[in-house]
Amino acid sequence: MNSTVKSVEAHYTRQGLERIILTALNEAGIDFDRLKAEDLAPIDQFHIGGRKFTLEFARQLGLDETMHVLDVGSGLGGASRCLALEYGCQVTGLDLSEEYCRVASMLTQRLGLDSQVSFQHGNALDMPFADGTFDLLWTQHVAMNIADKTKFYSELWRVLKPGGKLAIYDVLAGEGGSVHFPVPWACEPDNSHLLSPQQLRNRLEEIGFEVLSWQDATAKGCAWFANMNAKINQKGLPRLGIHLLLGDEFRLMAQNQVRNLDEGRIALIETIMQRPS
Repeated sequence: MNSTVKSVEAHYTRQGLERIILTALNEAGIDFDRLKAEDLAPIDQFHIGGRKFTLEFARQLGLDETMHVLDVGSGLGGASRCLALEYGCQVTGLDLSEEYCRVASMLTQRLGLDSQVSFQHGNALDMPFADGTFDLLWTQHVAMNIADKTKFYSELWRVLKPGGKLAIYDVLAGEGGSVHFPVPWACEPDNSHLLSPQQLRNRLEEIGFEVLSWQDATAKGCAWFANMNAKINQKGLPRLGIHLLLGDEFRLMAQNQVRNLDEGRIALIETIMQRPS
């Protein structure tokens, strides 16, 4: 494992994460023996917009129970479980963080979804899957940490079946200047690698993907943050939330995230691509 990969994995590693989550669930008054997927939504959907944005995006994809989905950068497995529950599809999650995969598997087993959803520790630049394995690829807020975009998107192309779809919701470079750090995906610039929207589109089309849908989600993300901040200002941080994953720098990361969006330093794109048959 090279130093860059180690640095990215270390950024997302939180020692004792299982205990932290179980304690927070207990403090929030949630019975772990009667756990529902919705109970975990404040912490297991590690992207702007959370479960709401996941559901809105998924409705555009034509998912059903015959499909095998790969969730690239699956984190704690929130989106993987959400897609499986809503559409009955088989979902495999892949994540660079071994700890995230372990906790994701534990939570999935607790929800009784382990026959439908599984997780594998691995690198998105060298996926442990055969060519043309998946009907749909799903990735949210992942590519920001990946410098070799051509390798990444080529790997996505490789494991996707001809005719399959690629759903991307990602943070991209805006026109407003350099990003303010730290942010949730990186504490310093060395671990942050953002393309502009046009660069992303060009890169994907060069590999062979065809654009089915391209939506700027920046304004929607800003509105979500404004609503979240209003709730935090009124009630304080919830017992269960993304702050448990990010530790002591959460407030500064969140402030910078909002500032970067407001100043046009980052943009949000939702796109659905297809590998031609």
